[in-house]
Amino acid sequence: MSPDDPIFVNRRDAGRRLAAVLLKRGYRDPLVLALPRGGVPVAFEIAEALIAPLDVLFVSKIGMPGHEELALGAVVDGTDPQIVLNKEIMAEAEINAGYVTGAAGLKLKEIRRRRLLYRRNNAAFSIAGRTAIVVDDGIATGATVRAALRGARRQRPECLAVAIPVAPADSLDDLAGECDEVICLAIPERFYSVGTYYEDFAPVPDEEVIQLLHRAQLHLRKEPVF
Repeated sequence: MSPDDPIFVNRRDAGRRLAAVLLKRGYRDPLVLALPRGGVPVAFEIAEALIAPLDVLFVSKIGMPGHEELALGAVVDGTDPQIVLNKEIMAEAEINAGYVTGAAGLKLKEIRRRRLLYRRNNAAFSIAGRTAIVVDDGIATGATVRAALRGARRQRPECLAVAIPVAPADSLDDLAGECDEVICLAIPERFYSVGTYYEDFAPVPDEEVIQLLHRAQLHLRKEPVF
């Protein structure tokens, strides 16, 4: 396999492969927390295998002006919204604080829209005292996942883990101090964009997120598979 070959068929395939690893961990009282939207299909497969609740962590990337795929940082929702910045990129690009404040405000509006759309009138699952497993479809700079982990940590889980299909080694190293465990299936020596490692990396529509969250509720009625 060359560095340019895909590793996963799609997000659901990546989720099933991660689930096989996580099942062996024997987590106590797990709660699977997906980063919308791309992390939800991955997390759905994990939640189904673990017979665990599935919820979403509302985090949104703050992109570089003109290059939105490059993360300057991320904003995470909550009673005290938190902004996590990539200071190196901020310094190199000479981005001022005003841009970040404005972008964060727009991202919080989008987060509130998604919260209403995805959860409707349902309350969030409690993280306190549980094993919280934060899931996304991949990591590039790690800013979004770092913000998600900090937001989850504030809610005092007993154990905080992050499960990722693919990521570069340096980003994983940066996350090590933010959680208790990092699980990553593939760490390419030369990292390209996350989508490079999927045969199908089509955008995940809101309708699919809503459907998977509903199906996850039904799966809680199943008997454990371990």
